[in-house]
Amino acid sequence: MRFYPTDLLLAVEHAEASLRTDPASALGHLLEESGWSELSVLFDSTALAAALDEALGGLSQFPWRPMTDTDDVWRHDPAGLVALDDDAAGPTLRGLLLAWALGNDVVLRTARPEPWEALIALLREAGVPLPGARTAPLDTPVDGARHIRVPDLVVEGDGPAADGELFVRAPRPGSAAIRIQGAPGLDGLPSPVAALDCRSPWFQELFTATYLAGTTLARARDDDPQRAARLDARLRYLVGRARRTPHYRDLPQVNGTADLVRLPILDKHTLEKVSLPRDRGLSSGALPSGEVLRSGASSGEPRYIVYSRTDWENMVREAIPLMRSLGVRNGDRVVNTLMGGGLYGGLITTSSELTRMPVEAYSAGQQITADLLLMLVRDFSANVLLGMPALILPLLREAKQLDPALRIEKVVYGGTPMTESDKQWLRTELGTEVISSILAANDGAQLGHQCAHMGRTLHHINDDYNLIEVVDDDGRPVPDGQSGHLLITSMQKFEGPLIRYRIGDVGRVSQRDCACGVSGRVLEYLGRSDGQIKVKAWTVHYGELLDALEKFQISQLQAEIQTCDGTETLIVRTEAPHELDPDALHAFLTGALPVLSHLQVFDDGLKVFELRVECHPEGALDRNPVSGKIKTVIDRRLD
Repeated sequence: MRFYPTDLLLAVEHAEASLRTDPASALGHLLEESGWSELSVLFDSTALAAALDEALGGLSQFPWRPMTDTDDVWRHDPAGLVALDDDAAGPTLRGLLLAWALGNDVVLRTARPEPWEALIALLREAGVPLPGARTAPLDTPVDGARHIRVPDLVVEGDGPAADGELFVRAPRPGSAAIRIQGAPGLDGLPSPVAALDCRSPWFQELFTATYLAGTTLARARDDDPQRAARLDARLRYLVGRARRTPHYRDLPQVNGTADLVRLPILDKHTLEKVSLPRDRGLSSGALPSGEVLRSGASSGEPRYIVYSRTDWENMVREAIPLMRSLGVRNGDRVVNTLMGGGLYGGLITTSSELTRMPVEAYSAGQQITADLLLMLVRDFSANVLLGMPALILPLLREAKQLDPALRIEKVVYGGTPMTESDKQWLRTELGTEVISSILAANDGAQLGHQCAHMGRTLHHINDDYNLIEVVDDDGRPVPDGQSGHLLITSMQKFEGPLIRYRIGDVGRVSQRDCACGVSGRVLEYLGRSDGQIKVKAWTVHYGELLDALEKFQISQLQAEIQTCDGTETLIVRTEAPHELDPDALHAFLTGALPVLSHLQVFDDGLKVFELRVECHPEGALDRNPVSGKIKTVIDRRLD
């Protein structure tokens, strides 16, 4: 059985809470004896989490550590059995916590077993899986154990320690020590003790690291025999962290993903109500850090999404392997045309990811022009274009007219679907070899991605990052293969947590063995949940319209419904790189989708429905000024 450092952190939080209610507990006596006047200096779960996150290359990626310059990973395994000598309470406590964090069984050789056994029992009260631990008399042989000697922490400075600073004391005779020049104040930040330990040689003795050449993070996770236990640990930690916020304070404790259905669904209305700046319902009260994004507000009021520094780092850690799966390789030159500014996340998130990779990036944003693109291709040999179809397709067609020799090797797109006819144009006219899609949202970052073997709207799911559920209208889970509303649980976002968030999209999930070597859950993205067109008591899905018009090689589609003098009018607007005949599209749609014809079950003398078709050149339909997206379905009857 593998143990996870996040469970140890939950146990530490439980012990912290116990100490606040009972300062005279076994833990309180050990702290007092250790010479540390404040709990926050030595026994600090926040500092411990930050230190382990840095030392292991991501708590949320444990037991693997993905590389940024290759597609390989390191794997961390516990040393096994660790023996600690209880010469002093402080070093012994630090040794126990970090040994357990790495999954080691521990033997405490001590002359006073009672307080340590009480502490171990207190940590186990948290109800999370923890490694084994026992006490033994001093000098007891412990066969097969790795003996760890934890150094003292010694502050070297003049005068007594000020409030909030590290306690000053002399090292034990003959002991090693981590020496701190001066006595630094904390300045509102967590104690540096855990960070010092995790950077020290003794910490490295608690685990072994194995470099897995040729193994991607996705493949390592896919091959993991403890996948279910890993996701259970992720969810336990997320819920534990979420309970620090006012909105989630009363969440029940969970053992794992089987308990997910016990948790409430978060809808957009509630999210808007409890999010900044309206409310602090999703704020943990932690020291502010990281980045704040806003939604594009294409379907309502904007939402402001907080990513702490750790949340942002998790997003980048997960996105770099994803970028490689999308086809981005070392040495590529990437023109980034995603939208930026106004707190919108497209450009800044991908820029953070690309600058960590061994690629050259050109963050042009939505200000990209055909002339700038041609210059980057000509003078910088740019070979990858990243953007949304609504922006990049008109851009590429204009650039192709200016330079018929234009070639773009790879196109990575997101935001809206790309039609198969536009993909074929890229292959034929620009020689594009890789065309891949990424599903993402400002609220929860990446949801799914396409490898070279995925097509149309199928996407790999990374449940370690965003756990996706499919539910019916009443929030009940539906079987694999059945379509429904998508809920996301952002497993690595701890500030402004999103648990079972109804993101506003629909899709279906199935199991698939992919030719890329990664099997597991695959999402077929079916569009926005508000993409239903209800006319004459029937329902037409936006995707049905888009599929029906595929033969006309359109690039963008918008449907608007309005009522005037008792007549429902559906206006279908298209964008295409070539001229289209509205009458031909009208005749085709009424034949392909009879619900859009004049046939009706009402009195023939009543005109209750009318279909209009408008054909526009590329770039003519209004784009959202923040996100750059086209509003796919507009229902004026709701105004």
